[in-house]
Amino acid sequence: MRYTSSEANKLLKGLEGRIADLKRRENKSRSFNAASIEDPEDLRPAYDFEETQKQLDALEHDVRTVKHAINVFNVTHTLPGFDDMTIDQALVYLPQLSNRVRKLQDMAAALPKERVESFRSNIIDYVIANYDIDDAGKAYHAEQEKLKAIQLALDAANSGDTMEIDVSLM
Repeated sequence: MRYTSSEANKLLKGLEGRIADLKRRENKSRSFNAASIEDPEDLRPAYDFEETQKQLDALEHDVRTVKHAINVFNVTHTLPGFDDMTIDQALVYLPQLSNRVRKLQDMAAALPKERVESFRSNIIDYVIANYDIDDAGKAYHAEQEKLKAIQLALDAANSGDTMEIDVSLM
């Protein structure tokens, strides 16, 4: 069946939720307490060891299949307009670019010369920008546009481009 990356990630979360639910049920039913005066057979919860392990194996196999398909998609699918950058490269580039945008925003907002309060001496200290603040502002806006563009390209790829995933979905 064909899935977008967004759908595949939702499928993955659903599978992981099913595994967690099955493990919780198993933890509650694989053993039980009975007082010495009670008949354990009257208290025994329903639990099929072999069937539970088979279900866990199938669900874990599906998780591996979905994660592999997402990984293959991310390393082979390129983003148009970004020099053949793959999705996995873009996912590394995104936080790098975000950090650069934050730094440039701070640099663009700086004053050419700013007084620094000093409590240790009576001497007045200044922080002086050692760069052209207007250049930092231009770079900030350019990098911010690049960040928006890559985010939109990733959104489009994640919600529009599809991959084939064969899972049993018990």
